Amino acid sequence: MDKNTIIGFVLIALILFGFQYFNQPSEEEIAATRQQQEQMLKQQAEKDSLESAVKQQSALLTDSVKAAAEADSALNARLGEFAPASTGNDNAFTLENDKIMLCIRSKGGQIVSARLKEFTTNSGDSLLLFNATKDGSSYSFRFITNSDRIIDTRELYFQQVGSTERKGDKTTLTIRVTTTTDAWIDYVYSLRDGDYMVGYEVRPHNLQKVVRTNQPSIQMLWTSKIRQQERSKKFENRYAQLFYKPEGDDPESLSATSDDDEEINTNVKWVAFKDQFFSSVLIADKPFSSVRVESKMIDNDPVYLKTYKADVDVPFDVTGKELTSFRFYFGPNDFSLLKSYDKDAEDEKDELQLDELVYLGWAIFGWINEYVVIPIFNFLGRYINSMGIIILLLTLFIKLIIFPLTYKSYLSTAKMRVLKPEIEAINKKHEGSNKMQERQQATMMLYREAGVNPMGGCLPMLLQMPVLFAMFMFFPAAIELRQQSFLWAEDLSSYDAIVEWNAQIPFISEYFGNHLSLFCLLMTVTNLIYTHINMKNTDTGQNQMPGMKYMMYFMPIMFLFIFNDYASGLSYYYFLSTLITIAQTMLFRVFINEDKLRAQIQENRKNPKKMKKSKFMQRLEDMQKQQQAYQRQQAKERSKQNR
Repeated sequence: MDKNTIIGFVLIALILFGFQYFNQPSEEEIAATRQQQEQMLKQQAEKDSLESAVKQQSALLTDSVKAAAEADSALNARLGEFAPASTGNDNAFTLENDKIMLCIRSKGGQIVSARLKEFTTNSGDSLLLFNATKDGSSYSFRFITNSDRIIDTRELYFQQVGSTERKGDKTTLTIRVTTTTDAWIDYVYSLRDGDYMVGYEVRPHNLQKVVRTNQPSIQMLWTSKIRQQERSKKFENRYAQLFYKPEGDDPESLSATSDDDEEINTNVKWVAFKDQFFSSVLIADKPFSSVRVESKMIDNDPVYLKTYKADVDVPFDVTGKELTSFRFYFGPNDFSLLKSYDKDAEDEKDELQLDELVYLGWAIFGWINEYVVIPIFNFLGRYINSMGIIILLLTLFIKLIIFPLTYKSYLSTAKMRVLKPEIEAINKKHEGSNKMQERQQATMMLYREAGVNPMGGCLPMLLQMPVLFAMFMFFPAAIELRQQSFLWAEDLSSYDAIVEWNAQIPFISEYFGNHLSLFCLLMTVTNLIYTHINMKNTDTGQNQMPGMKYMMYFMPIMFLFIFNDYASGLSYYYFLSTLITIAQTMLFRVFINEDKLRAQIQENRKNPKKMKKSKFMQRLEDMQKQQQAYQRQQAKERSKQNR
């Protein structure tokens, strides 16, 4: 490299160094450039993030659309000809009158709630019989299509046909579910003014195009949870039962105290989901051909008592030539109201017998309630608003009717009490277990001579027992007492607690409850007093079974445990009845002179031939003779064996 070349490179280096030195940016320019670069990097990052989000959203949207499309495709594939009814708006329709308000939803076309306008719950809210949204109550039909698909109407959306129609006193709502053809199903609901009975018709149109024609019936599923409507869940549960009525027979029921189920292979007219005072009843115009029913207890739930299920086969003509119709009863268990639905029945086989939902007792107990107690209640209820006063008047009326029996019972007991010295003398004369037969003969002879029937005091009392049992059946089932207050009792159909506690006390809480009912306590006290008085009156000198005296005092204490959770109206009735009986006993003591009675008995003993022997005494003597003959025969056989 020559000298000139070296100088040239040096000059170029100096020029470049000088240019870089004099043209380098200032600190302000460097900062501005750095800020600009950072801004550009930030914008690029936001752009990249946005593009990523857009890509993710696009992917999600694609997946959602794809999933929805797949779901629609699956639903359409599953519903087949009913696919058009797979989607829609779940509208609510209202059907109501002055008694009841029903809510009907588009999805499923079913009644999802029933509100009774004239009744309230124990907490004061309007009474809701059921609510499908909260308790899952539902009913639906299942049938098989021509393409072998199983259709459940709960999955289908119904649309209203026209507007709600009003003709005379009846309101009608028609809703329809459509198919891919000109076939459809109409549900027609109707409700008359002042009635709890709801008409329900299923009207198919050209349904044979999409549904198998070889199925004479379709399956109907009905399920509901029974709400607690009253104060005491334990007491209410005793009267909540699932009922059904076999065609041509009396209604039957499942157990009220445990889980139960049954399969009925005979025709069934109706199925009822019953509470203590209210029921939902499904009534078929053409009886169900087969029924499977189930009742399950719901424990530790503050809202519900039981779950009822009914799986029934409904006669169904897909062509619509034969009508498929039902009736729903959503209302109170009022005996007179339920019985009125049979007033137009031509014969017994056409009777619904819905009044059997109000259990008034078996045979004579039910007759007393139906033909005596309920008519009196209804009559007095027209003029008197207080149920407490009505119960008082009813008690006085019943006591007046059975007064002759009560008087005869006391008179017979008084006669036997007058003979107490003679009875004690007989017992002393024939003392010992080996002389029991002689003692009995002598006692019967004394009674016959004195003209006293030893059963005279028991028979009149036994004749009064049907009335007591009839009242026991009537009061817990009488909706007339529901939420009717009297004195301190807020509700005569429930307990009237004056003391309550939350602590769970062994045995006490389970069998007695966490409260003390005042009317029940008063009933117990009066029964103890009456037992004491009656024990004195019936002390005739005869030997009694050991411990019987204490047993008589123990029974009123048992009543305290039994009735503490029962309707306070029932305890109030028994309290009044016992109180009146005590008053009658005191009056009998005043007006029946036992000295004159003793003189009359002594006169009878002087003329025994004039006394007519009663049939009871004759049968008693015949039994004694047979017993003596049997004992003699046994003695002869033992004597032969000893030889």
